[in-house]
Amino acid sequence: MHQKRLPGRQALFCLPSVLRFVKRVTPMAAWTLPGLAWAQGPSGPALAPTDGLDGADTAWVMVSTALVVLMTLPGIALFYGGMVRRFNVINTLASVVAIAALVSLLWFALGYSLAFTPGGALGGFIGGLDRIGFAGLDYLGTTGQVAVSHIAPHLPESVFAMFQLSFAVITCALVVGALVERMRFGALLGFMGLWLLLVYAPIAHWVWEPGGWLAQLGALDFAGGAVVHINAGAAALVCAYALGPRQGYGREPFLPFNLGLTMAGTGLLWVGWFGFNGGSALAADGRAGLAIAVTHIAAAAGALSWMAAEWWVRKRATLLGLCSGVVAGLVAITPAAGFVSPRAALVIGIVAGLACYWGATGLKRLLRADDSLDVFGVHGVGGLVGALLTGVFADPAIGGASGNVLTQLVACLAVLAYSLVMTTVVLFAVSRFAGLRVREGDERQGLDLSLHNEKLGG
Repeated sequence: MHQKRLPGRQALFCLPSVLRFVKRVTPMAAWTLPGLAWAQGPSGPALAPTDGLDGADTAWVMVSTALVVLMTLPGIALFYGGMVRRFNVINTLASVVAIAALVSLLWFALGYSLAFTPGGALGGFIGGLDRIGFAGLDYLGTTGQVAVSHIAPHLPESVFAMFQLSFAVITCALVVGALVERMRFGALLGFMGLWLLLVYAPIAHWVWEPGGWLAQLGALDFAGGAVVHINAGAAALVCAYALGPRQGYGREPFLPFNLGLTMAGTGLLWVGWFGFNGGSALAADGRAGLAIAVTHIAAAAGALSWMAAEWWVRKRATLLGLCSGVVAGLVAITPAAGFVSPRAALVIGIVAGLACYWGATGLKRLLRADDSLDVFGVHGVGGLVGALLTGVFADPAIGGASGNVLTQLVACLAVLAYSLVMTTVVLFAVSRFAGLRVREGDERQGLDLSLHNEKLGG
């Protein structure tokens, strides 16, 4: 006798009952397999006595996590929202908010495990499945022990996992700047979900997991020059080519909606970057303090060097140029923040401002890509400059290995190549199921109304 097939939604509601039944009839040993650990609890977590944790370090990394989240919501949202045209502001803001939520859940479900567990099937290329659904992170100290990461055994692993979640969120949100004003909302979310798991998580494993192949090679990336900025910049460039230029690009003036919002977003990014770089020390110590100092110096130097270049070329300084220069300096110091002196940070900031100004103007024209908000020009170029200069200026007395420019170059090229190729693959896969670009009429009308049926007041 055949049982009547339930509709998809009814079958979904029956899933908990099915799981309970399977668990009753399945040997308990099966539920300790890595891939199923989330259903019952931890799968052999690393434990430490609760009195062995460092309270000051834990508090600092928790605060840093909040600061990095602030960089995305509302930092990136305002930074990008102020630069697009008035009828695409809501779509830009909605894209950042939706990506933050989606990436957070995917990081919890699978991304963290792929990025930060050792011993994956492919060795130094990808992590394992022991932390699916944050399995093992729910120790609260009731037994006198708490789950800790092998990377930061003085912190609760839940704190480390959330700090890394904030990095995954902002990396994905950065890519939005290249595809604003013309990508379908559903296609965007599908693309970013796959990109997180297939591009960001493996690269994070390569560089930041001690067993990752680039980490084993000796590549230095204190807070994300390669993992965050080169990676996001490469993805942005691929998206710009795949989507094509916006209607009227190069023929019509694309006036920013409100540069005051962009300046507010810049301020939030600048402040949040203290947690981004300072928190990457994973301790409330001298290295965290140095990271904050060099971050501020590089940001200021980047702002003034971009302004000087713009003033020389265009005979005027602009608010948008100053804001872009701040971000350029922040991007470039990110891989170096825990390895260089304040004097080196000054040089890195100046070079970054000049290089990213060229990246957002001259290089953009050479590439003929409508990278709408210059994600590759600022983050891609700035990340490359910072990563290479880390090899030049890293000070062994601070914690960096000097003279490893070749290693840094290999790491940059590896991340750049992988991100370019895999982003292309992911976009192609998404395009097979859903169109990437909105219809011409919807684009002309603006995505706020055509996709969300909302508009700014006034």
